Amino acid sequence: MTFTEHAAIFPCAGDQLLGIVAAPELPQATGVLIVVGGPQYRVGSHRQFLLLSRAVAEAGYPTMRFDYRGMGDSTGEVRDFEMINEDIGAAIYAFQAHCPQLERIVLWGLCDAASAILLYWDMTQDARVGGLVLLNPWVRSEATLARTHIKHYYGQRLLQAEFWHKLISGKLGIGRALQGFVASWLHARKALSEAAADATLPFQKRMMWALEKYPGPALLILSSDDYTAKEFLEACQADAQAIRALTGAGLTRVDVPGADHTFSSRDQRQAVEAATVAWLQQSTAP
Repeated sequence: MTFTEHAAIFPCAGDQLLGIVAAPELPQATGVLIVVGGPQYRVGSHRQFLLLSRAVAEAGYPTMRFDYRGMGDSTGEVRDFEMINEDIGAAIYAFQAHCPQLERIVLWGLCDAASAILLYWDMTQDARVGGLVLLNPWVRSEATLARTHIKHYYGQRLLQAEFWHKLISGKLGIGRALQGFVASWLHARKALSEAAADATLPFQKRMMWALEKYPGPALLILSSDDYTAKEFLEACQADAQAIRALTGAGLTRVDVPGADHTFSSRDQRQAVEAATVAWLQQSTAP
């Protein structure tokens, strides 16, 4: 389907934000707002967000990708993902103004943008949000990082013949080989002990609450070769709300084999585009 692209300049708390709208000739009533994770701007790593927006628009769904305050061509001070609720809300208003036929907005985000989306819904419970697409959500804490490093990095190393060859041949000293493992283990124990009364930090708890309580359809896309994705799953396994959310009827999960954090190859990128479009067609029809 043919589409046109145009710029959208809109206000947010005294600053000016820039977005790019891709409008299909015969648009669906569902639009996709691409929330950009930092530090990036609206094009994305290896043009990921630009290409995604065009692929989704070709399927008939209007899209808008935008720079939040302090990034790209938007004005204002730089801020992190926990401080962009106003930016997302302003972008939704602008998107609807430029595409007045829209009845529902799907929020799409990678890494800390996925986290920002969940935090936005936790704060606002915005009824205009008709779906969530979350890729490799960011849940970083000292405890999750150390736990993931032990389980996945050192677990894989112990299964590698090269590791044991170096160890036996003396090329890898036993002390040095064990030092990193012991340090990570102690770090994980310390972090878990400090967080004993509260298994996750505040933003992670709000994310998990939103993931469980969000009443609409959600798509979770995870890279198989990404520590951020593995950390997210580790955090979910330690949170009862997240476990319920991951097994709920409203959530669709897609794992992309061999994918890195940003789905940097053409095949990985196209897998994300195809999964997004297929989910939109199945989950957001009137």
